[in-house]
Amino acid sequence: MAPNEDWICDRISSEWSKYNYDITTDKVEDADVIWLLAGWCWNHIPQSILKSKKSILTIHHIVPEKFTQQKHQEFVFRDQFIDAYHVPNSKTASLVKQLTKKPIYIAGYWYDPDMWFDEPKDECREILNLPIDKFIVGSFQRDSEGGTRNPKLEKGPDLFCDYLEKIKDSVDLHVLLGGWRREYVIDRLSHSNIKYTFIEKASIEQLRMMYNACDLYVVGSRFEGGPQAILEASSTNTPIISRDVGIASDVLDPYCIIDIPKQIWFPEQTSTGQNYKNVQKYNIMNYKNTYIEIFERIK
Repeated sequence: MAPNEDWICDRISSEWSKYNYDITTDKVEDADVIWLLAGWCWNHIPQSILKSKKSILTIHHIVPEKFTQQKHQEFVFRDQFIDAYHVPNSKTASLVKQLTKKPIYIAGYWYDPDMWFDEPKDECREILNLPIDKFIVGSFQRDSEGGTRNPKLEKGPDLFCDYLEKIKDSVDLHVLLGGWRREYVIDRLSHSNIKYTFIEKASIEQLRMMYNACDLYVVGSRFEGGPQAILEASSTNTPIISRDVGIASDVLDPYCIIDIPKQIWFPEQTSTGQNYKNVQKYNIMNYKNTYIEIFERIK
């Protein structure tokens, strides 16, 4: 079940249906196992159905500072209707284990090789109207709190900007932003006189070119489920650095995992090549079987 928010959960749901149409249904009444991919939408399904069906709920990540007493109470109430939990990494699993006695299954996200592959950098820059001769650093996410210009701290926009401000005098810098709710980052870039291009809500085709146009992609998050950017950058052979969050240690070469913004590092081609090799495990054509095995265990 996806939330219809035009964001990552909807894409995951669409890709799952694309490659597993023969075992997937949109009708909860016909399902053997209900996969609540967007756990915050669990109450869109009648409790009577949840009680009569097996269900697994995905928890992408937990931000301890935002996990209030009210959220804890909501978790406990919902837990009575859930048979098992899916989390994308061991860090999230350790937090969920403190909240439930239900089974917890760890399975990272996948990537679709039909969508994510490398393309010529100069051609992508030309199509996207980006400067050919600049050092382009990318960040494609949403990281301002909804309806405000305040940073969504778990996504680390402040750390990302700190990093950019540290390297701006050592490279001919241009920043490429994607996603939406980037107000905080845009304000910081403008204040620091850092040139940028913002492509809001890019199509998949545009987003693939955006990765391929980058000299470096930066994940400065404090908490993550994935992010998908780690898979997408790795599968497009885009150099990437990340804090040790989410699935970073499962996919990235150790030299690509650094303490942003304290450390300054531009990964070498050998590390980028290793990322590409590592990410092949998460090709949906094969990795979907990991999820199917989980669902079979719940039935």
